Amino acid sequence: MTSRLSPWLTVFMLLFALPVLAEGASESGAWVGTVREQELHLSLHPKDRPGSNHGFSTPLASFQGLSTKEGSSAPFQLVREAGTFAFEGRFGAQQGTGTWRFTPNAAYVKALSELGIPKPDAQEQLTLATVDVGPARVKALAAAGYRVGSVDDLLQVGIFNVTPEYVRALAAAGYPKLSLDEVVQSRIHGVTPERIQALAAAGFKGLALETLLSMSIHGVTPDFIREMRGLGFKDLKADELVGMRIHGVTPAFVNEMRGLGYTNASAEDLMQLRIHGIDSVFVRSLSRDAGTPRKP
Repeated sequence: MTSRLSPWLTVFMLLFALPVLAEGASESGAWVGTVREQELHLSLHPKDRPGSNHGFSTPLASFQGLSTKEGSSAPFQLVREAGTFAFEGRFGAQQGTGTWRFTPNAAYVKALSELGIPKPDAQEQLTLATVDVGPARVKALAAAGYRVGSVDDLLQVGIFNVTPEYVRALAAAGYPKLSLDEVVQSRIHGVTPERIQALAAAGFKGLALETLLSMSIHGVTPDFIREMRGLGFKDLKADELVGMRIHGVTPAFVNEMRGLGYTNASAEDLMQLRIHGIDSVFVRSLSRDAGTPRKP
């Protein structure tokens, strides 16, 4: 199944390509921050790795000593299970810049070990701190029936915000006992209880998770289904709708081709036209030489 990479997945891949820090070492660098509503969006640039960065957003209330007032230069902290970020710098016009230092929490590694999770390296611990995940989430997911057994599992849980509330909501919507990987994939591709309910109301109830993921990945929304039904495609199956989205058979394309005489074209006919590069421009170029196109 082909899928688009989310921004968080891109960050995840970048972080694992970075060199590993020495055990127990703190890391430091420059930061840039922007206040957005009640959150501070931070971009951390490690001093020893030019061009790399850790980007994440955190509620303003999570910081200790933070003031974002114009001209404020008070130092502030962000305490996570995995360690503590100490910031210095200055704010102006809802933006700030300065320097940061991360000090890992040794007790964090011990707590993970007691839960059966191997020791993260220093770079992984820094990443776990930015996504704010650790023993507390591991225990909460275990209570919901999900075992996090590796650092990689924990990183995915944090990066893609897999929470006990989310897995319980999926279960209530008809998807209980999914694997951790299936829950992560659902989170990545925007499978929410609301989307499940909306598709069910459109006639697609009890879908296999793979089908639900495919519909989410390719943008088969209730609105798209309603538009296609309004054009006369009343009984399309999920895989046909996915195929139409994959090949660019949009309501606009259907109307465009019907305006050129393809009034009886089926969904499969329209997909084949798209697959072979036949669009209104191509048809009009033929029409100039061969007259009005025949209906398929």
